[in-house]
Amino acid sequence: MQFGLTEEQQMIIDTTRAFVENELYPHELEVERTGHLPMELIKEVQAKAMEAGLYAANMPEEVGGAGLDTLTWLMYEKELGRANYALHWTCVARPSNILLAGTKEQQEKYLHPCIRGEKWDSLAMTEPGAGSDLRGMKATAKPDGDDFILNGTKHFISHIDIADFSIVFMATGEEDTPRGPKKLITAFFVDKGTPGFSVRDGYRNVSHRGYTNGVLEFDDCRLPKSAILGEVHKGFQVANDWLGATRLQVAATCLGRAERALQAATEYAAERKQFGQQIGKFQGISFKLADMATELRAAELLTWAGGWKFDQGTVTESDMSMAKLKASEMLAMVADEALQIHGGMGLMDELPLERIWRDARIERIWEGTSEIQRHIISREMLRPLGG
Repeated sequence: MQFGLTEEQQMIIDTTRAFVENELYPHELEVERTGHLPMELIKEVQAKAMEAGLYAANMPEEVGGAGLDTLTWLMYEKELGRANYALHWTCVARPSNILLAGTKEQQEKYLHPCIRGEKWDSLAMTEPGAGSDLRGMKATAKPDGDDFILNGTKHFISHIDIADFSIVFMATGEEDTPRGPKKLITAFFVDKGTPGFSVRDGYRNVSHRGYTNGVLEFDDCRLPKSAILGEVHKGFQVANDWLGATRLQVAATCLGRAERALQAATEYAAERKQFGQQIGKFQGISFKLADMATELRAAELLTWAGGWKFDQGTVTESDMSMAKLKASEMLAMVADEALQIHGGMGLMDELPLERIWRDARIERIWEGTSEIQRHIISREMLRPLGG
């Protein structure tokens, strides 16, 4: 692994950071205070992102993306992560890589319109009774002639309000394993407006204002076999093959917000005076800054190492879980300490710190809780020893 940046990587970082500061930061306060991201604003920023070459940058060149390697893509994600999540995720969309697993016809219908900014995608796995335990899902898809009939509920489905379709994971059978029967899962494309498929508002969230979630309900929703993504009963396989780097993506966006919070805290510690001197000269503050910087760099190295190893084909589940665990927990610490350094002003929405502090909380939950990440890491340690 090389620790220096290439000219291309530095250019991508500089371009993305300038875009974030000039095109996203100015809209943050409005989105935070209203909790709403107007479609006119989405389209305006989306057009600028396309012009800058930043839209769908995670996608391969052959389908119209930027063709970034994983490590460079994570550096790009870090810069986007500095801004309000709804702004950067919706206006500078990165369609899910799982769309690449579709057939040519499916890619024409779903992937390419997402890359062109004509459609938005969503993923639906989580259920009210099945979060991290996806094998415990109760929503089903049962064969009926040449079709499948879907029934059940999904919730916490991100930005489904603007998505044109959802990739929905449903139980389609069971298999016997040494640990007992386990659900077989199949992934389906489901278009908005399909009979039997309805969407209702989700829950109000303290984190990521403007970034919505919804509830999906399936009531005898009939789909043809052509709606299957991958193969019947192979939903976990297609997810594992194409969604593997999402934990690294979460880690990278955590780095961006942590770096923004640390920069604000450092500048404030150098400017703010109490008892006749800069507060940064007090050990109570200076040691906080040192710890914040050290934890940030440690999380960054774990994330970059995971991205580099992903490109080499040597990444492990543990590598990605370590990066996600460290970065999300580091962000919580850095956000809290940055707010503490600012005192009462840190809680005012004139500064981005209270948002970063609130937003940090969800990162230890979605894409696998911290407890799940620790389980994955320890499992890889114990398995060679028969544990």
